[in-house]
Amino acid sequence: MPRAKFQTLTEQMFYVLLCLTKECYGMDILDQVPAMTGGRVNVGSGTLYNLLEQFLEEGFIRETKVEGRRRSYILTDKGADMLEKEYQRIQAQAVDYRRIFGKEEP
Repeated sequence: MPRAKFQTLTEQMFYVLLCLTKECYGMDILDQVPAMTGGRVNVGSGTLYNLLEQFLEEGFIRETKVEGRRRSYILTDKGADMLEKEYQRIQAQAVDYRRIFGKEEP
């Protein structure tokens, strides 16, 4: 059975939405993701623009400006809810890991 679309987010999806908590252009996101992750996560331009299109269709983001080919976006309430849901899922995974391996809470 295929996974429901956006049931969970990939790292790239998560960080793209995180960037869009403030209005920015696609090119800004290409710079911000590696900067905020210390280079651990990168998003290619093809992947980014595909994600932006999908996020627009799902109502996770909205377009704020169009200047020729440059478009800026910002997170919607629905997108913020999805980002929070994913954050809670990641937190639950960390709790499970610490429980299984007997790690103390930080």
